[in-house]
Amino acid sequence: MSKAQDILEEAKELIEEFCEDCRLRNMTNESIRRYKSSLQIFAKFLADRGVRVVDVDKKDLKAFLSFLRQRGVKYKTLENYFSALSSFYDFLVFEELVDRNIVLPFRRRYLRRYKDDCDDPERRIISVEEMSKLVNSILDPRDKAIVVLLAKTGIRRGELIRIDVDDINWEDYSITLKPTAKRSRRVVFFDDECAIVLKRWLRIREKLKPKTKALFVSYQSGGRIDRNTVYRIVTTYAQRLGLHNPESDRIEDHFTPHYLRHWFTTMMRRRGMPREFLKELRSDKRKEAVDRYDHIDREELRRMYLACVPKLGIY
Repeated sequence: MSKAQDILEEAKELIEEFCEDCRLRNMTNESIRRYKSSLQIFAKFLADRGVRVVDVDKKDLKAFLSFLRQRGVKYKTLENYFSALSSFYDFLVFEELVDRNIVLPFRRRYLRRYKDDCDDPERRIISVEEMSKLVNSILDPRDKAIVVLLAKTGIRRGELIRIDVDDINWEDYSITLKPTAKRSRRVVFFDDECAIVLKRWLRIREKLKPKTKALFVSYQSGGRIDRNTVYRIVTTYAQRLGLHNPESDRIEDHFTPHYLRHWFTTMMRRRGMPREFLKELRSDKRKEAVDRYDHIDREELRRMYLACVPKLGIY
């Protein structure tokens, strides 16, 4: 067996161990599949260069980035590749196979950009009228409430599935999300349109008599819905209207739960929401010390949200 083959076999074994670690951490099968695909391409690239996975340095990462760009890989896909690499090297650090995650500083230097502060040039943002058509095409009360809540708040899929019924404050139309490493402000607001679909779903939910406090439950098991269910709900209805093409490799042809976060951000910006207010609503983890002292009053934020959130003509 040649040196390149030895290197590739060693990398494949580590990738399989990493995938098993991902399963233990309860990652979705789709996420694991995407990570594995990216890592296999990286492993083949390293083997051709005669470099072991545990010996990678910044020169190898630069060469891999150049390799992907020469192949015409789009920016978002580049981010996905290096997200997979970063997670993989976190695993190698945990297993004490490498001393540090070399990918983290590389990503900050070469792949950093502000999240969603403006329209993604690779992603077409549908209009308010198109979003209205989408949500009003959904007849199932649970599915409609899920899509509307994602579109009206910009919360992440994982945040949505962890919401319990008693997390909702009906006095000021707010939801207190469960704490996560990515979120600095846990309270999000919703408007009267969103309240309509939530209450409609809660009436149905009550009849199901689930044994969980979860806001959104499975019709089959009665338990809390999972990430795959949310993904399936969003993409199924989007595909019916020609907004989602699962067979396409182009990011602009995909309409996923995270797309609704993009849509929320873009629409709030277009409707005049100041950047500092939008950052509070999105609640990306604060990275600079000054951000921790730059507080915005809750009531002020709520009023600004209600002034800017698009109306979808929900019925």
